[in-house]
Amino acid sequence: MEITIDKLKYEDAGELFDFENENRTFFEKMVPGRGEDYYHFDTFMIQLEELLNEQKQGLSYFYLIRKRTGEILGRINLVDVDRSQNLVHIGYRVGEKHTGQGVAHKALQILLDNLSKDGFTKILAKTTNNNVASQKVLEKNGFTKLGVSNEEFVMNGETLRFVHYMWTICVT
Repeated sequence: MEITIDKLKYEDAGELFDFENENRTFFEKMVPGRGEDYYHFDTFMIQLEELLNEQKQGLSYFYLIRKRTGEILGRINLVDVDRSQNLVHIGYRVGEKHTGQGVAHKALQILLDNLSKDGFTKILAKTTNNNVASQKVLEKNGFTKLGVSNEEFVMNGETLRFVHYMWTICVT
């Protein structure tokens, strides 16, 4: 499947809202929920405007993963941008009906190519110890496993820990 990644825009609001609602139950199995208010369009729009403002300021960047036909397949986000250290944190999610098709791997690969061109040399990521698929995506894209945190937390009745990863590129 051919995919693209495009920076989030205000015009994506309706389609993104539908995508988030369609995948809510699936996403909440793997990450903490965003709260009931997020799924009311007015609240969603307020939060979208906040994200777009962060993006405009260069504090974070938000991308939609799309099929070449335009359908949203997932999201990939860069947060906690630190230009002084050429460092950023990455996170991603793929809609339930598109998992297992290499979408996250391809999207991350595309984004990593772009990030290295933008001067970023270090990218941090974390996932939960039970999310083996996400761990494989990171490792397939050259991320190094730094370790598993000692701190535990409970999500959906399961005791979990974060697994931390880092991707670096040497600048010549």
